Order: sequence, then structure tokens, then C-alpha cells
Amino acid sequence: MTMDYRQAIAYIIERSGYDRGFVANPFDAETVGLRRTAWLLEALGNPQAQRPAVHIAGTKGKGSTAAFITSILRASGRTVGLYTSPHLHTFRERIQLNGAPIAEQLFADLTAEIAPLNARLAEEKPEWGEATAFEISTVLAFLAFARAPVDLMVIEVGLGGRLDATNVLDPHVSVITSISLDHTRILGDTLEEIASEKGGIIKPRRPVVIAPQRDEARDTLLGIAAERGCEVLLAGRDWQTSGDAASFVAEGPWGRYDDLQSALVGRHQVENAGTALATCWLLDRDGLALPEATMREGLRTVNWPGRFEIVRSEPLVIVDGAHNVDSAERLAATLTERYPDRPLTLILGIAQDKDVEQMVRILARRASLLIATASQHPRAAAAGRIVAAAEALEPPVPHIATAAGVAQALDLAQSSAPESLICATGSLYVVAEAREALGLGRSDDFERELLFR
Repeated sequence: MTMDYRQAIAYIIERSGYDRGFVANPFDAETVGLRRTAWLLEALGNPQAQRPAVHIAGTKGKGSTAAFITSILRASGRTVGLYTSPHLHTFRERIQLNGAPIAEQLFADLTAEIAPLNARLAEEKPEWGEATAFEISTVLAFLAFARAPVDLMVIEVGLGGRLDATNVLDPHVSVITSISLDHTRILGDTLEEIASEKGGIIKPRRPVVIAPQRDEARDTLLGIAAERGCEVLLAGRDWQTSGDAASFVAEGPWGRYDDLQSALVGRHQVENAGTALATCWLLDRDGLALPEATMREGLRTVNWPGRFEIVRSEPLVIVDGAHNVDSAERLAATLTERYPDRPLTLILGIAQDKDVEQMVRILARRASLLIATASQHPRAAAAGRIVAAAEALEPPVPHIATAAGVAQALDLAQSSAPESLICATGSLYVVAEAREALGLGRSDDFERELLFR
């Protein structure tokens, strides 16, 4: 079988469904589990077992932590395969080789190699059915990294952990970033339940790095690690950070690193940087030389678009992918910390399955102008819902407007309040459309058409 890139994207997207969850397949995971992914990988020679891996789960910070780890490894001269989701502009961003999305033709060739195996899987195991979009893209990533080859894979969980397609890994290190209430319909209504799902990536006798957690999540994760005989590096006990992105300190089994700098902004990114340092210290201890200078360079030069990213200086425009209550709180704190006296024009578009009212309450409270909008994504909440939530606030937002789309919202913001700090946020889809409107990224028209139809 041969495919071009358009056919490959169509093949994958046709096996997804936003009504049942694109990044994972929670509605049949309990019965099928990881079997489809494992079956395909075995048919391909188990590429996921051919390279050492770091496996990262968590509610927030896992993408940034993956970016920090990747940047440190690349600063040491290693070739790194990074698998994350979702993407900003093109599906290929999910599968990166040394910081660049894999080539269109490679993506198409690997999909064409997987497709007949997927058909055979459905024929031989009709009770399982075909692999889903996320399972196929996960297999594709492992195959690309095995063929490259890479020195190490950094793999981000799509959703949850225990039943996520990436959990076929037996990683060198498991990492759990901060856990909060999100995807409760799938993962559970309490921190303990969600931590149990995320902690499903912890493998017997493999070291685990645990980022700062609320008590219930921390205790659940420590219990899982103890049951499985794992060494644990726990934030606050075994390592800690202090300071801000411009200058912070990290203390741990490596000693004390003073005056570290992070290219990613916000105190929460200092926590993510500390999690990455703890992970890389374990890799260094186990034979992958990562000296202090390399750690510093990786933190200082990390690139992770869409996370408190300054995309224009005149006027000042920031985009941030805050998409739930906790990340909204972190964004609000960072805006206040860095720009305490500057008027704020907030461009806000939120997914309809999020706590829209609470996110508006957190983000809009210091806005001089709120522009409610909706991304092109089919799960975007109507702008009217955001307006209604803002109108209910006390004290009220001084000025509220709506815009038909993100590009129109940017135009309105720049013409209405040119002296303000403009922040576009609420989802990564809003961030992507803002970056594209400013000429900083480009989505393939056919990909968005297929993805959102």
C-alpha cells in the first residue's frame, strides 16, 4: 500500500471521533485495554522496546516537562524522539525528531505500513475492531523513533495513563506531573481516582519522579510506587525549587543549582523545570551523562510554543493554552506577577466541556476588555456563554465584546485597546488560530477540514 500525506491524515482522522474522545478510547478501553496497540507493535517488531524512554503523565505541565527534558537531552548532543498531543498547527507536530515534526512523506509511508496490519487486526480480532486514531499515531511514533534511530524517547500520555495507548511502554523513568480535576467523566471524580489512573504508568522497579501534588494525589501515587517496588524522587521531600523563571534555585540529589533560567515563563514552569531536572539526574546517574552545564543550557533554550508565549511586542500580545481551571489560575497569577499595572485585553475562547463559568471568573477579573469568541473546533463553547458568565461577575468587567473568530478578536483588540496587554487563551485551538492570524504557523486546510467536519 502507498499513501500520500493527505491520504495518511485522512486515514487516521477517520478512525477518531470527538464524541467519544480523540486522544484515547476510554469507552472500550476497559474491555480491550492496550491489546490493539500491543498487537500492532508486535507485528512491527516491538519498536517501542528498542529505545529507552521517559514516560510522562499528569493533568497539567506534562507537555512543558517533556519539552524541558527533550531540550536538556538535545543540549547534550543526543537525538531525541518526542511524542506529545494535541498539536497546534499540523498533526505531524505530535511526532518530532530533534525538535522538528517528522516529514510528510515519512508520515505517509509509516501510515501506509500500519494500515494493512490494522485491517488484519480487525479481521483476526473482530471483537476488538480496528485501532483508533490515537493508537495508530502512537504506533507510528514508536516506529518512527525506532527507525530514525533516536537515543531516547520522551513520550507524553494522551489521556489518563493506565489505559492510554502509550502505556505499552516499559520506560526507564516514569514521571507524574501535577494532578488536578479534569476529564472527570472518564478518569473519576476525586483526586485519588484520577491519581490512580495517572499512576498506572508506574512500572515495577522503575524509578518515578513525582512533581508537587495535593495530598490526596501524592499519597495515592506513593502507594502505587511502594506496591511496585519503585524508587521515588518526590517534590518537596527529595528535591525542591524556589524563585521564578528569570532566576531560580533547584536543590536535590544533584546538590544545588543556583541562578537557573527558564525560557518558559511562570512559577509553575519552575516546578516543571525541577521535575525535568530530577528526571535527567536519574538518567545521568544511570549512565547517560548530563552534566550541570547541559542541564542549564536545556532549561535556558527550551522552546514550547503556545505556553505564555509572547508573539508580538507592539502591541504586546501573549498566547497561552490554559484550558482548565487550574491552568487558568496559573495564567492569571503569571499575568499579575509579570504585568501588575498594565491594562489587560482578554481574548477568551473555551471548550464547551470545561468549567466555562469558573474559568471566566478566574481570568476575567482583572480584564479591562473581554472579547469572547470561539475557535473553529466543534467542541468550542458559544461566545454567548462566556459573555453570560462575565456579565454575572462582581465587580463587573468594564467592557465586554464578542468576535466571530479568533482572528477577528485580535483585530478588535488591537484597534480598541492598542496600549493594553492582549492575551489570547482558553484552549490550544484559540492559541493555534491566534498564531496563524499573526503569521507564526500554518495549518493544512485539508487537515482542519477533515479534523473538524
